[in-house]
Amino acid sequence: MAGAKVAFILFAFLTTAASAQPPNLAALIAAHPAHPELAPGQEMGKQVSFQSAGATLNGFLYQPPGAGPFPAILWNHGSEKMPGWQPELAAFYNARGFVFFIPHRRGHGRSAGEYIGDLTQRFALAHPSDREANWREQVRLLEAANTDVEAAVTWLKAQPFVDPKQIVMSGVSYGGIETLLSAEKGMGVRAFVPFAPAAMSWANLELRRRLLDAVKNAKAPLFLLQAANDYSTGPSEVLGPEIRKRGAPNQAKLYPAFGTTQQQGHGAFACWNIGTRIWGADVMEFLNAAMGAHFRTVGY
Repeated sequence: MAGAKVAFILFAFLTTAASAQPPNLAALIAAHPAHPELAPGQEMGKQVSFQSAGATLNGFLYQPPGAGPFPAILWNHGSEKMPGWQPELAAFYNARGFVFFIPHRRGHGRSAGEYIGDLTQRFALAHPSDREANWREQVRLLEAANTDVEAAVTWLKAQPFVDPKQIVMSGVSYGGIETLLSAEKGMGVRAFVPFAPAAMSWANLELRRRLLDAVKNAKAPLFLLQAANDYSTGPSEVLGPEIRKRGAPNQAKLYPAFGTTQQQGHGAFACWNIGTRIWGADVMEFLNAAMGAHFRTVGY
């Protein structure tokens, strides 16, 4: 009976147009499955492949109904080796008329290549006492991985159902880092929405400097988001003011704690459908301002 009550509360919350934390947020988070699941009637994303520097990489693509061309969201996953397909984010963006594409960078998921976590660990074992060298290597590997992001953007622009002039990039954690590195290059992307970039790597001073440079040199508007119980709020505290210096519509926002653990405040806040109900309207309003569009900001 208690489980049914929680499920009903969760359903009621997800079918409202509200964009604020409800008083029963803790119960909603506790009832949520550990990994995002397909919404009722939602199909699993279509597996697609693209080329990057001679390697065949894969990803998952979700399209809204119709022929398009549609605006598109390219979502950069985090450092996890098996990033999955993020159906709850896809449902959020599809409902607003966006194609949702999550490319797997090399060594992740179904993509060929060496996993960045293994490469980082191998270097650390070979240089156990050289902290600065390890910092530089982490940045180098992240820069190298951005080649895959560029290739994914190129592939997405070429799809006949995508409007190549209305592409947005977002991502969380390592994916937030890749989003900021991409913002410095521009890539023809209209807006960038990084969640918690480097929150788990904030001790890396070389990475901090690199991301500050990326923010200062960004070619399109930025909106940085974090929850207060993330692994570190350094990205909001340091990068946030630099983003706001760029003027509207650029913005950075630190939201109240999401759940009871750092991982919930980090990845779940960005990826769960409960999270989209908290930050979704803010992101859509930002995209409308950044792109001069009229995307729907509320409702599911």
